[in-house]
Amino acid sequence: MKQPRAWQRMLSGRRLDLLDPTPVDIEIEDIAHGLAFVARWNGQTEGDQPYSVAEHSLLVEQIFRRIAPIAPARWQLAALLHDAPEYVIGDMISPVKAAIGPGYEALDARLSAAIHIRFGLPAQIPATIKKRIKLADRISARLEATQIAGFTAAEADRFFGKPDPALTEGLGIHLRPPAVVRAAFTARHQALLGQVSGG
Repeated sequence: MKQPRAWQRMLSGRRLDLLDPTPVDIEIEDIAHGLAFVARWNGQTEGDQPYSVAEHSLLVEQIFRRIAPIAPARWQLAALLHDAPEYVIGDMISPVKAAIGPGYEALDARLSAAIHIRFGLPAQIPATIKKRIKLADRISARLEATQIAGFTAAEADRFFGKPDPALTEGLGIHLRPPAVVRAAFTARHQALLGQVSGG
């Protein structure tokens, strides 16, 4: 019996095997492009264009720097790439992930490890760093929930917690065209990678 195809062809020409991803088949241009076109919240957000995972990732990295201001560039890069696997598996809202179960987590973990190795990070991010990235992710989700996803402040506090105001001061949700977000994500990645490589 013929096995179903488990790889995806990227615009770079790479073929990424989802069951056995390898770092050599991962390119930042593919990640940036994919994430810039993947909508958060299943597209159920206000505005005339979707709020992309790339935009969310930029915000999470910015919040992470507020949480951990002396964190080295490598962990800032890890924060930027925290949702990178979604360039091929899409962004599933938490209720869908819960319904799918551990299979989704295993796929996400395999892709994350390959992506991390590709850009000079350890396959597994240290638990203390991962916890801070998760906090930044939750704070970003709360901002998104109240500013563009229709949640009341009370609902958002219940689901995402109430963040320290110092971590969100001056931050807002931006809705930009995919090409603009793609360029911003790529530029930030290059800047952080340069710091990681240089230090």
